[in-house]
Amino acid sequence: MICRTAEDVKRLVKEKNISFIQFWFADVLGFLKSFAVTASELEEGLTEGMGFDGSSIEGFARIEESDMIAKPDPTTFQLIPWRNDDKPVARVFCDILNPDGSPYEGDPRYVLKKLLRKVADKGYTFYIGPELEYFYFKDDTTPDILDQGGYFDARPMDMGGNLRRDTIFALQSMGIQVEYSHHEVAPSQHEIDLRYDECLRMADKTMTYRIIVKEIARQNGCFASFMPKPIGSENGSGMHVHQSLFSGERNAFHDTSDTYHLSKLAKHYIAGLMRHAPEITAITNQWVNSYKRLVPGYEAPVYVSWARRNRSTMIRVPMYKPGKEKATRIEFRSPDPACNPYLAYAVMLGAGMEGIEQQYELREPIEEDIFEMKPAERRRRGIEALPDNLYAAILLTEKSELVRRILGPHVHSKFIENKKIEWDRYRTHVSKFEIDRYLPKL
Repeated sequence: MICRTAEDVKRLVKEKNISFIQFWFADVLGFLKSFAVTASELEEGLTEGMGFDGSSIEGFARIEESDMIAKPDPTTFQLIPWRNDDKPVARVFCDILNPDGSPYEGDPRYVLKKLLRKVADKGYTFYIGPELEYFYFKDDTTPDILDQGGYFDARPMDMGGNLRRDTIFALQSMGIQVEYSHHEVAPSQHEIDLRYDECLRMADKTMTYRIIVKEIARQNGCFASFMPKPIGSENGSGMHVHQSLFSGERNAFHDTSDTYHLSKLAKHYIAGLMRHAPEITAITNQWVNSYKRLVPGYEAPVYVSWARRNRSTMIRVPMYKPGKEKATRIEFRSPDPACNPYLAYAVMLGAGMEGIEQQYELREPIEEDIFEMKPAERRRRGIEALPDNLYAAILLTEKSELVRRILGPHVHSKFIENKKIEWDRYRTHVSKFEIDRYLPKL
């Protein structure tokens, strides 16, 4: 369904006999929040928004300033595929407002919208296409796998094909285009790639994608997880984000005359993303578990570098195909799929734009396997490592003026506050590994 205005929404609600409309938004960590209104209350919701207690939402308001308003964005209105019976249910993404109608600075969607407006004022549109990996497990208590498949395996090794198929049908029913899907490297690990779109739309689609993957799995008696590293001995799940800037219909990243077919603007963008990658990592990889994935030996990028063919680098530039100028893009490979997409996409774009505005110089690509290099060789070539734990990443993000500027002081401080609490809980937790290893000996 295509809706452009509130009137379009009201007409469809009446035509389709929609019983409930779910108002969706994200907290500062990227968890989906939702409440439902009936069709009779929709008029008020569309014109004035619906009030709620923001003090109960992670990263939102303090209790003495807790009144918030959820105002629907009519362009995001869609039927929910798993409730499409004789009384269907729809969803709509919301912007969060203050009681006076002004945008609420703690709303992650607003953080991204604000940055995208600044980029639009410079004449650019930001497009992204994420590849989200995830696992199917028997339930949500232990990581018991469903199959022993590997990369691109088919049945009978791939036991998640039917689940992926049903997921793709559900995504398509909500207007989300899928490019392809396949079994990933690890057992029971899968990937569905979304066709690129404008960044805000894609952030909404990313939130929707994760919910649909989980719901289709639940309906089929299993559990889908976007946990970055659920199985210690196997590859973790990443979210490779393909991204480009367009000026009108022209891909501003493309230059036919360049050796790499990259424009100066694209090179500055890559250089910005590389320079600021360590300080945005706490946003793109926000969980303690995220850093179990970012270790050498499991295909996840650990070192700040770029290349064309080398998949051990943090940024890859897919090879140019003649006549496919619009496909010129970069692939940022370190984020994981458990991030808040609104904030993660914002800091990626913000870091790249900083490179453009400051005209950072891009060093030569690294086409050798960085994991095989000696530490001295990496130092000689100026190859920096990403933070290797959440606390190290938090400290870099906390002191980053760029991240503070992108997120705004409120979201920046609330995010850091939450992550420090998580780290404190993690570092004082005594794991089964420690009990098994040390208790009998010490």
